[in-house]
Amino acid sequence: MTSGDQRAQKHQVTLLELVDRVLNRGVVISGDVTLSVADGDLVYVGLRMLLSLVGTLGEQQGQVAAGGGT
Repeated sequence: MTSGDQRAQKHQVTLLELVDRVLNRGVVISGDVTLSVADGDLVYVGLRMLLSLVGTLGEQQGQVAAGGGT
């Protein structure tokens, strides 16, 4: 086994652990979609999504208000 394989095995997480980390820390997902025909843009959609627990958002808002930052 190479050292890269060993590092990958150490950093493998289950789906449950990943969801727990995401919800506890929060994540922002963003993307842009443009539908065009013959080099003419017809539709542009900007997507922004925040995924977090309500309690986590409240804690982070309190830290920012208190001057704690990130």
